[in-house]
Amino acid sequence: MASRPRGTVAAGVSQSGPRGGTDGGTGLGPDVFSADCPSRLVVERIGDKWTLLVFMALRRRVLRFGELRDLVGVVTPKVLTQTLRSLERDGLVQRTVYAEVPPRVEYALTDLGRSLLGPIDAIRAWSEENGERIAASRAAASDRAGA
Repeated sequence: MASRPRGTVAAGVSQSGPRGGTDGGTGLGPDVFSADCPSRLVVERIGDKWTLLVFMALRRRVLRFGELRDLVGVVTPKVLTQTLRSLERDGLVQRTVYAEVPPRVEYALTDLGRSLLGPIDAIRAWSEENGERIAASRAAASDRAGA
């Protein structure tokens, strides 16, 4: 493979590293490797432990907190609340509070959140297709480490 000068782009990835600005100093646009690029915040949000599961649950319908917690599984109420607040702050989830006794709170994906479902579906499909291979790899690595 031929080497490229530092700062050139291969397959859409800047090799210049973080240099400030939103493009890593390349002048080519957003760069997820730049710490202050807004696109990096998106990658960090999607990479959060519970975000993808929350998205997959909310894709079906509007959910109340307890329904969402039951679908996601082992997440604690505190952590689920933090995840939902972050997603709401980022404009990906809408929280609606109804003035009822007891109060009713519902969560739904925003249009921006729904626009992320295509990439999330691709990750889900890949995970379902390759999950057993990953589990086998982990087991083999664990066996090697224990041997």
